[in-house]
Amino acid sequence: MSALAEPRLDEGAGMDPARIEEEISRNLLARGRLKEADLGRARRLQEESGGSLIALITRIGLASERDVAEASAEVLGLPLLSARDFPEQPPAGVQLSVRFLKQMHVCPVGETEDRVDLLVADPQDPYPAQAVAMATGRQVRCLVGVRSEVDDLIERLYGSGRSAMGAIVENLSEAEGRSEDDIEHLRDLASEAPVIRLVNLIIQRAVEARASDIHIEPFENRLKVRYRIDGVLQEVESPPAGSTAAVISRVKIMAKLNIAERRLPQDGRIMLRVQGKELDLRVSTVPTAHGESVVMRILDRESVVFDFHALGFTDEFLPQFLKVLEMPHGILLVTGPTGSGKTTTLYTALSRLNTPDVKIITVEDPVEYQIEGINQIQAKPQIGLDFAQALRSIVRQDPDVIMIGEMRDLETCRIAIQSALTGHLVLSTLHTNSAAGGITRLLDMGVEDYLLTSTINGILAQRLVRRLEPVHREAYAALPEVIEEFGLRRFTDADPVTLYRPVPSALTPTGYLGRTTIMEFLTMSDPIRRLVMKHADTGVLEAEARAQGMRTMYEDGLVKALAGVTTIEEVLRVTQEG
Repeated sequence: MSALAEPRLDEGAGMDPARIEEEISRNLLARGRLKEADLGRARRLQEESGGSLIALITRIGLASERDVAEASAEVLGLPLLSARDFPEQPPAGVQLSVRFLKQMHVCPVGETEDRVDLLVADPQDPYPAQAVAMATGRQVRCLVGVRSEVDDLIERLYGSGRSAMGAIVENLSEAEGRSEDDIEHLRDLASEAPVIRLVNLIIQRAVEARASDIHIEPFENRLKVRYRIDGVLQEVESPPAGSTAAVISRVKIMAKLNIAERRLPQDGRIMLRVQGKELDLRVSTVPTAHGESVVMRILDRESVVFDFHALGFTDEFLPQFLKVLEMPHGILLVTGPTGSGKTTTLYTALSRLNTPDVKIITVEDPVEYQIEGINQIQAKPQIGLDFAQALRSIVRQDPDVIMIGEMRDLETCRIAIQSALTGHLVLSTLHTNSAAGGITRLLDMGVEDYLLTSTINGILAQRLVRRLEPVHREAYAALPEVIEEFGLRRFTDADPVTLYRPVPSALTPTGYLGRTTIMEFLTMSDPIRRLVMKHADTGVLEAEARAQGMRTMYEDGLVKALAGVTTIEEVLRVTQEG
């Protein structure tokens, strides 16, 4: 506890609880964590049912528990405690009723001779602190915790040691020993309250952790759940192996998939409101040796920001990209592996071009985000509507800008090139490791060199790196051998050369918060065109582009590491150099 700032004892005790709740609500609104309309709904519900407004907001999912905890701590000037700071043992001199702790969502976490440290989920309510002060005869210092984490701690310290998930799965024992071929039993099981609560908890915790994907993977003796947070997979608490069939069936029912079909891959979608966010979950199932593996991609349509600077475009880089984007015709490609942010970059580019005098049509598989004013077509290969077929129809729709989800085959490439030659601006993606690699990939696919040189305007390659949490990051002087190895003197005149490292905090256990892009941009110049006509390899094309001033992804990453945006370790993790 010594690392915590000392708050005033009984902080907020003299303030009116209703006024405190109003301040917390305003804080949530100001930070964009709560909508005005949702706050109005909560107030109307509170008038009918009574109770705490803030507790109601979290209970009906209008704002996340973590957002409410952060707002409460800020308004009341109290420390916010994260799960990693919780004690292993309860304070020996504090004897309180477990029923009281669970009912009030509070837990003692420390003590001195004249004080008790109390972790509270609802700091705006003065009653629990007053009750504990009366019961112990000591002053009470309140610390703010996330409600689910407080409940887990009470269970761990004073209960059976179970977590919230453990409490739910106790009711799932009947799933064990039953045949997985009993489809009706599976359907009934997946519709029962414990399974519904369990799957909801898995999704809710993923949203709380800012995960982009949920992986539910069955193995011989266990069911593994992992979240991809800022691009890195992290294993989390999992249900027991006996609940595998019920959990996976529940997800399939939510995604409107066939729960009887377990031999073939299936794809579906779940539209959901969780913790105040409108979510779109893309669900994919594939059969494995021990059951079906499920991956849910979480698309938070409210949090995505189509802004170049937010994506990681620097002031030096953006003008040359916009110059190519605003050309009236030709092809602009974005390359990178799956999950490198290509689609978000393309949507940001389309948002820039989306004006009343421009007709934009896209063909995607799937349509990830719906944008007002843009005609978006969902490809359906199973009925013959693939990229190539859709493109043939699109060009008869008189568009100015065409976006193709991916250049997958020669036929799609040829129609895209034909569209560019007839006066359209075409945006698309490719799966290659570098910008120069995009040219050689198209040549390898069979596209004629003279068509490439006359249509491609620019190729952007990108990767996503984790962004350092700016408040707690730690600066340090780079060692001489590190400066030498990475050539850091090329990018800074500062002495000493400063790099940064992540520092875990209550805000993020890894020290990283969100992601940003590192990128390189190859523009088609006459020297590059001559090399394309000679079918030069990737290395030669890249060397020429660098001679003309192109900064590679690796170099862009080093610049961002020196600026404290990310770390050198992150740059090395996602690039091939170094």
